[in-house]
Amino acid sequence: MSTVNTTRQIVLDTETTGMNMIGVHYEGHRIIEIGAVEVVNRRLTGNNYHVYLKPDRLIDPEAFGVHGIADEFLADKPTFADIADEFIAWINGAELVIHNASFDIGFMDYEFSKLGRNIPKTETFCKVTDSLAMARKLFPGKRNSLDALCSRYEIDNGRRTLHGALLDSEILAEVFLAMTGGQTSLAFSMEGDRQEQTGGDTIYRIARPTSGLRVISASDDEITAHEERLDLVMKKGGSCLWRA
Repeated sequence: MSTVNTTRQIVLDTETTGMNMIGVHYEGHRIIEIGAVEVVNRRLTGNNYHVYLKPDRLIDPEAFGVHGIADEFLADKPTFADIADEFIAWINGAELVIHNASFDIGFMDYEFSKLGRNIPKTETFCKVTDSLAMARKLFPGKRNSLDALCSRYEIDNGRRTLHGALLDSEILAEVFLAMTGGQTSLAFSMEGDRQEQTGGDTIYRIARPTSGLRVISASDDEITAHEERLDLVMKKGGSCLWRA
């Protein structure tokens, strides 16, 4: 495994068959989707990773209600064992940025352990950064879900009707950049318009306005109402600061 390169960040999310409410959350459950976007020097590169995986068990109804991924859809997908080597090679040495990292890292390490290859814990070959822990320090006592942070930083997540690992990773990348430096412009730093992707389908990017604040002028009726209000202030108080 290589040395961690913190200039290369991978914003990652997983979807799973479910989780245990008591005991170890990942025991007996499997990862069914991995979505991740690469950020180098605070810019998205377009070198993304996305894959659906076939588990060896059924998806819990509660989990299906969150991500909408059906058992039938996964029937012809690769297993985690099929993609483990390429996935490890892709994340090796990077800083992983994950919202509630213990959840996803727990599942990843569990999947690695099931391979029986003595693969070390993810934290030994990647730096793990929990964006949820960061948010709780920045906004103590407030809701810090991904949706709440999108609202707080005015980030468009309108297409997020269901959780999806790749979409959530892309949104989290924008949230993370806003939390760590205020940059929310995620222009690709690539040659030409080519996008590299490992697996998955075309990525639909979040469109954000590049102009400044929107200026809305008052209508004639609003101006008239405003002047009538100032007339009333003059009548009641004898003077009006807004007409000084």
